[in-house]
Amino acid sequence: MDDLVEILGRERDLPDEGLRALLTDPDTTEPLAVAARRVSRAVFGGRVWLRALIEWSNVCRNDCLYCGIRRSNARIRRYSLSREEILSCCERAWATGLRTFVLQGGENPAAALRLADTVAAIRSAWPEAAITLSLGELPRETLRLLREAGADRYLLRHETATPAHYASLHPAEMRLQTRLDCLQDLRDLGFQTGMGMMVGSPGQTTEHLIADIRLMQAFRPEMIGIGPFIPQRDTPFADRAPGSAETTLRLYSILRLIFPSANIPSTTALSTLLPGGRIAGLRAGANVIMPNFTPAPYREAYTLYDGKNAPRVESAGQIQNLLKDLSAAGFEVTSSRGDYKRYV
Repeated sequence: MDDLVEILGRERDLPDEGLRALLTDPDTTEPLAVAARRVSRAVFGGRVWLRALIEWSNVCRNDCLYCGIRRSNARIRRYSLSREEILSCCERAWATGLRTFVLQGGENPAAALRLADTVAAIRSAWPEAAITLSLGELPRETLRLLREAGADRYLLRHETATPAHYASLHPAEMRLQTRLDCLQDLRDLGFQTGMGMMVGSPGQTTEHLIADIRLMQAFRPEMIGIGPFIPQRDTPFADRAPGSAETTLRLYSILRLIFPSANIPSTTALSTLLPGGRIAGLRAGANVIMPNFTPAPYREAYTLYDGKNAPRVESAGQIQNLLKDLSAAGFEVTSSRGDYKRYV
């Protein structure tokens, strides 16, 4: 197994049987993490980028079977932050030293179109900041307007590269090819583009994960967002088992070795499933953490999955505690935007 880790670190590729072995053998977890940390430190110098997460709306037109903000869930209180509330979140994040704002929300094309004015206001108020969006599949023209308004990055997780598996996770009107076309639109429009998937989603196999890796190798994303599947009580998958934190960590390491310069967050889902998961993700090769700056009254309504761990780290004092934790783990937080190197 050590030979496979060494080959992947050197060649950034393995045949399917090699990836299968690394994904399924628990003995590979630590050797992969050691190799991924070595690469991450060579590229990022032990630095970690903080991004301010703002969950701006839980209104979504889709009815994905795994998601707590799915259209048919009548048990949650719907909300959308106003322009003033979003700008207030950005102001607090900037004051505590964060230089990237991440606006995340359900898929709502009409609302996303209106959000362009808010993006322009953020760009005007903080011209040196990076603006990341994660708003689902949108028409190319809407994406163009958001890009022209000042958005720099866009994360659109592909969820699975296997069409039949994609169909088992989504309503009939959604198609994997539509999502892939949207990813290409984002690339064509000049966004730093991210993709990714859930680990351990219902019906997922090792072969599906290998297909995900192959898709990402073909697309070469600048950002990779992955995290374990965690069930939500108001969805058809409420009784399904969560994904594996250990497999998620192995994937962080594998993806770091394949994509040395990609921005890979250590996700909230991982820290929800695994105590200390945020630091564990960094030690496995991740280089980004996203403190949650969503106003407290709205956080419980952004219920993508059960038990969501959204630590209150939005104040200056709490950010200082986070910095101490990261320093104790051997990481240094940087105040730069942390753009993918091709965009610096």
